[in-house]
Amino acid sequence: MKFSVHIPFVELLGFELIEYGAGEAQIAYAAQPEHGNSFGVVHGGATMTLLDVVMAHAARSAHPDGMTEIGVVTIEMKTSFMQASRGALLSKGRLIHRTATMAFTEGTVCDAEGRVCSHATGTFKYVKRLAVGRSVNALQVISTD
Repeated sequence: MKFSVHIPFVELLGFELIEYGAGEAQIAYAAQPEHGNSFGVVHGGATMTLLDVVMAHAARSAHPDGMTEIGVVTIEMKTSFMQASRGALLSKGRLIHRTATMAFTEGTVCDAEGRVCSHATGTFKYVKRLAVGRSVNALQVISTD
């Protein structure tokens, strides 16, 4: 399954969208050696990006206005690392609650044996997708999903 929007950083990391719809998303990630940290395991920043993207997709999948006109921006994210991430990873995101403008989500990353490596909660704001750099009320709005 292809991502509905072009996200260069996601493409660089090699994320693969597995499931998308009804407030849920799944993304597979086969981390490369250059995505590691000094301990030889997946860097926490790559793991947090995986969690951010899977939760954002869970939030977007339930929006009634469709995927192309609406994006989400991360308002806050809290991540807990339970154990080092190694090898093939699968992330699952779930929309817990939404309002007209906000989405409250959770995400989990598991290794190939199904062990939970990390968990996050995130709050996202629904925004109209605008061209990068277009000014709205003197503020720059850039979608980060």
